[in-house]
Amino acid sequence: MKILVLGSGAREHAIILALRAEAEPHEILCAPGNAGIAQDAALVDVDMMDGAAVTRYADEHGVDLVVVGPEAPLVAGVADVVRAHGIPVFGPGRAAAQLEGSKAFAKRIMEAASVPTGRAVRATSVAEVEAAFDELGAPYVVKADGLAAGKGVIVTEDRAAALAHAAQYVASGPVLVEEFLSGEEVSLFFLSDGDTVRALSPAQDFKRALDGDEGPNTGGMGAYSPLPWLAERFGSEEAFVDEVTRTVALPVVKQLDAEGTPFIGLLYAGLILTPRGVRVIEFNARFGDPETQVVLPRLRTPLSRLLLAAAVGTLEDEPQPVFSDEVAVTVVLASEGYPEAPQTGRPIEGLADAAAVEGVGIVHAATAGPDAPGGSLIATGGRVLNVVATGSDFADARRRAYDAIGRIRLDGSHHRRDIAARVAE
Repeated sequence: MKILVLGSGAREHAIILALRAEAEPHEILCAPGNAGIAQDAALVDVDMMDGAAVTRYADEHGVDLVVVGPEAPLVAGVADVVRAHGIPVFGPGRAAAQLEGSKAFAKRIMEAASVPTGRAVRATSVAEVEAAFDELGAPYVVKADGLAAGKGVIVTEDRAAALAHAAQYVASGPVLVEEFLSGEEVSLFFLSDGDTVRALSPAQDFKRALDGDEGPNTGGMGAYSPLPWLAERFGSEEAFVDEVTRTVALPVVKQLDAEGTPFIGLLYAGLILTPRGVRVIEFNARFGDPETQVVLPRLRTPLSRLLLAAAVGTLEDEPQPVFSDEVAVTVVLASEGYPEAPQTGRPIEGLADAAAVEGVGIVHAATAGPDAPGGSLIATGGRVLNVVATGSDFADARRRAYDAIGRIRLDGSHHRRDIAARVAE
């Protein structure tokens, strides 16, 4: 199969690595990619934000499946253009992608589908934000309504800080002030063909920049999968997945279908386990990062088969995906200053040494090729790469992950040292 993956981050690299690991070989293309992806796929010069250009390339080069990785081209409607030309594409159209593109839209869909979530107030001015604070109380949760690259959310007891965050975003669009929900967070992915859903294995990510969940919110500093502690509350991980499928994923997919905007792609449910039950924090319209990096290495069902079935509407014919008993842990290496002001352009050393650790793979998020032949790769963003380790248990996987990341040298870089520490105990 010839597969074109759109995107340039660790999520796309993880997808490509899963496709490459299948028994059946594929021709994998990526636009625009990064230096790490270039080692595992052919990079092509196509603007991923231009639906017509993507369609033209896919048609001229006989692409069998287009996989849209990031949220920006999805919200821009790239999948609509490609799909309209009869090319199978994994990724929702513009209207369905508003589940991620607009927090207010997502809340409306959840209300219509009777999906359990927290209360929310849409605010278009600082005065409305203050009134919502008075109504909902502290801790204060403020979310930019549109896309904000993982930086549009603040959760704090500090009313002044929450108000300043709201003022920053309300100047250009509405924000949502939400009820604070307390409990363990879980990320759960669902493949959807617009009618049928198939769940993947749950994961948990670490959003704060520093150990102990301190510091600012980030796009994610690490993750692990599966979540053995779910059995304590639900009897088994499978029982938890069944409940969320029944009460969250299927109602949302059916509501969108009823509104004429079928969701074809990856529905990411960000969940929290409160004392009152499972609640939805948010939806994304694509694979999550860094959770994808720990879910896909454990997947034993061929990913290409699942993606194509979702794209062409035959997911009902596919059994539930099968996962390895191994566990997976990923730790993100971030540039100095991330997330506020990441320093870029610095060389990365020790990658081959890190990759030599048993059970470890390196997934690239923001890297570029060396300035000269034989030189070092360069960090080009805040989250530079992921060290992904699998093992028989979490202690084993953590040992491998931290052994490997300790071999990588990037001046000023930082990473969390407590990823999956609690579950390893």
